[in-house]
Amino acid sequence: MYYTYILKSKKDNKFYTGYTKNLKLRFEQHCEGLVESTKNRRPLLLVYYEACLNQQDATHREKYLKTYLGKMFLRNRLKSYLTG
Repeated sequence: MYYTYILKSKKDNKFYTGYTKNLKLRFEQHCEGLVESTKNRRPLLLVYYEACLNQQDATHREKYLKTYLGKMFLRNRLKSYLTG
């Protein structure tokens, strides 16, 4: 399985979208500051993830979630979480 995931920074309240084969390990790497793109945005929360059967599906889903329509989908999906 591959995973497409969304992290939320507690520091700047912005989101980070990525994909990985090992979600637990990748989240730990983000939290420990081992990922260049998120090391200055810690602490991070894992707010959403999806499982995909292969890498190609995960990368396509990641690219979609980074588009305007993908961000609107996430906003609707996480509506109750984001509004508290």
